[in-house]
Amino acid sequence: MTLPITVNDAPPAAACAEVDAGLGAFNEQAAPLHEVRPVACTAEGPDGAVVGGAVGRRWGPCCELQQLWVAPAMRRQGIATRLMAAFEAQAAAHGCSHVFLETFSFQAPDFYRALGYMPAYENRLYPHGIAKFHMVKALLPQAECRNLEP
Repeated sequence: MTLPITVNDAPPAAACAEVDAGLGAFNEQAAPLHEVRPVACTAEGPDGAVVGGAVGRRWGPCCELQQLWVAPAMRRQGIATRLMAAFEAQAAAHGCSHVFLETFSFQAPDFYRALGYMPAYENRLYPHGIAKFHMVKALLPQAECRNLEP
């Protein structure tokens, strides 16, 4: 059977939702994704407003940092370092042995390297000389880490 293929530069939201739902159903049958749990740490200013945060998810021994942000006026004060330490501690408290993240070359690869993250893969195919780094850090002593090639 030959089906028509529709091409869109701005796909309809309903079509995207259908693709997401279909992929989600497939993934749930293939892996116990119901075990994935959120991890988040935030920094609040004197007025209680969020001025930074580290947001991610954990699954078994793996933890993924999805977002790290600090308000521009609050940068260079050690907040990001403290957020990362809290994020890693929370991951370790839940039995995670590794934290994974992705960062672009214009974001914070040097910051993450300084915290002990190692590039596992670099994608240098982005335009304008931009690279994306896939990085990992072992939270356990190296002797306890398995199946990780830096």
